[in-house]
Amino acid sequence: MNKADWHARAAKLKIDGRAVINGQRVDAADKGTFECLSPVDGRKLADVARCQNADIDRAVSSARAAFEDRRWAGLSPGDRKRTLIRFADLLIANKEELALLETLDMGKPISASMNTDVPAAANTLRWFGEAIDKVYDEIAPTNDKTLALITREPIGVVAAIVPWNYPLLMASWKIAPALVTGNSVILKPSEKSPLTALRLGDLALEAGIPAGVLNIVPGFGPEAGSPLALHMDVDCIAFTGSTGVGKKIQVMAGQSNLKRAWCELGGKSPNIVFADCPDLDSAVEAAGGSIFYNQGESCNAPSRLLVERSIRDEFVKKLKQYAPRHNPGDPLDPETKMGALVDQGQMDTVLKYIESGKSQGATLCCGGERVRAESGGYFVAPTIFDGVTNEMKIASEEIFGPVLSIITFDTQEEAIRIANDTNYGLAAAVWTRDISKAHLVARALRAGTVHVNSYDEDDITVPFGGYKQSGNGRDKSMHALEKYTELKTTWIKLA
Repeated sequence: MNKADWHARAAKLKIDGRAVINGQRVDAADKGTFECLSPVDGRKLADVARCQNADIDRAVSSARAAFEDRRWAGLSPGDRKRTLIRFADLLIANKEELALLETLDMGKPISASMNTDVPAAANTLRWFGEAIDKVYDEIAPTNDKTLALITREPIGVVAAIVPWNYPLLMASWKIAPALVTGNSVILKPSEKSPLTALRLGDLALEAGIPAGVLNIVPGFGPEAGSPLALHMDVDCIAFTGSTGVGKKIQVMAGQSNLKRAWCELGGKSPNIVFADCPDLDSAVEAAGGSIFYNQGESCNAPSRLLVERSIRDEFVKKLKQYAPRHNPGDPLDPETKMGALVDQGQMDTVLKYIESGKSQGATLCCGGERVRAESGGYFVAPTIFDGVTNEMKIASEEIFGPVLSIITFDTQEEAIRIANDTNYGLAAAVWTRDISKAHLVARALRAGTVHVNSYDEDDITVPFGGYKQSGNGRDKSMHALEKYTELKTTWIKLA
């Protein structure tokens, strides 16, 4: 479809903002709602149920009842597999609607929603569905008079709290492994982008996931997220979001029932380009494309670009020439590469960081201002700072916007020191033609993912998560199944 087609479809869109609890679309218990506004043009999309304590209690009770009567956990892995595959197929069958909801709600380009987010979410559901009946338990090598079985069982009721930057994809990363292992799930989407999660609840029921097994509770963090983290009948909480909120969730998990708490958090990822980079143009495109992708609203975005001094001038020149390719455009235009920031608050935050960079002495190479204000949306131009030091706020704090900081280094040791001089440890990259240097630097970097001569490589088979204050646990891959299961040992005396 072209831009006009997407706008016409958006004008006719009917949105149900009610929660999904125990297999039904329901209002919040007190009938409270909040307005869901589009960052594309500021218009109201829907009134969404504002779930609070009473609604969380309803959702948890529903999930607990579903888990205890084993309407889902009691099915064979093969049956759960087939249901998740139907679920994935329904996402693809409804791809245009889901992509439109994602773009209108969050501001990303429709091409990204259509070609990346929805297909990747469907692939996540399908992959975990296909995997689960190929997972075997163990028998320990004990003596011949005993039999020790090592089995994994579903943990019970899982609360998943997901962020606003990849609403559908992050939801799938949580719910797919949690569901396929037999748990009941309560999904709380961000209040900034709840619409695809609510539609996900409808499609789950249509796929055959029993009522109560997947509940969707939109609402604000203190009113819906905190009650989930503190709830005595939630066995596990999986969160993706800021490090500050992740710390609070860890505390609340301990204050309540010591529930498992898996927190995938922020990042300030270093992208190191050595003078012997094998392809400078590819490095430029990766550096610019990865920080400006999704408007810079990616936790693993390579927001710190470390460039060796001898190639710095040439690299910066090429990067400044590249940046205009990502000038913001109409998110409903399939040709647009960068869309709108999620809301006014996030735009204001990004602009404040840009002012901080200027005031602390960094050199603004391009961008640095709001654009397309006449649209009513929240757009910031692709922004590059040079002459940055690691002590500046733009280099040390997560901005979550299209802002790149260039830091110059002279030696390999200095590059590693600067790269690791951060509270975060989510991702990193190394560009060099020297295979020994690549391995040594990658080994020295304290990050959950290290790319060599690339950035943003991605596959469902590979775990995603970080070191240090980027959190614990891993999304994706078979390792994700460990987060949502308990390990049990059963001893049997044979003699």
